[in-house]
Order: sequence, then C-alpha cells, then structure tokens
Amino acid sequence: QVQLVESGGGLVQAGGSLRLSCAASGSAFGFDAMDWYRQAPGKQRELVAARTSGGDTNYADSVKGRFTISGDNAKNTVYLQMNNLKSEDTAVYYCKVVQKIPKNAYWGKGTQVTVSS
Repeated sequence: QVQLVESGGGLVQAGGSLRLSCAASGSAFGFDAMDWYRQAPGKQRELVAARTSGGDTNYADSVKGRFTISGDNAKNTVYLQMNNLKSEDTAVYYCKVVQKIPKNAYWGKGTQVTVSS
C-alpha cells in the first residue's frame, strides 16, 4: 500500500520562501514520477512541477524561475522549493506519484500554503 507524507506548508508573507516535502513508501519498484499539483479555492487542480525518476523536470509557466523541484530516488522523496512567493500561489499543494510497476497513481492529502500580501 503506497503512502505519501507531505510536509512544509504554512503561512508566509509575499516574497518569502517555503519548502515542501513528500515522502513516499510502499512501492517495491519505486516511482516513475513524483509531481506537485495545487488547487486554489474555486479553481481546478493544476500541475505545478513534475520530476521523473531520471531527473527530468517540467514547470508551470507561472512558477518558472521561482520554484524548483528536486528529489532523492533512494529515499522516494520529492521536494518543492518555492521562492519569491506571491499571493496567487496560495493553494492546497498535493503530491502525486506514479509507481513503476504497476503504473498506478497516488495522491497525497495536501498541504496548505497561504501567502499574505
């Protein structure tokens, strides 16, 4: 049974930084991808940053240059370093992982990020 533990959310002033972590367990063959999504009130969930087990990354245009996704494959952990935060970054941030075998996807419960202006 795959389990995800997210941490690092909180309240920060605009221009500040936060670092989110997501630790996954329960997959014998590891994970193909570990990504971060977010959902703001009244909006659809959107991809923020994605990372493959090979280290390839992809970012939403709105966070390029401010957010950095990184990971530790040995620890099945993914991080999201968020700098120069803006009020529009306020959302619940979710970790999503895709197993290597079988290719099932799992979501974390989410962590709240609130940026005050």
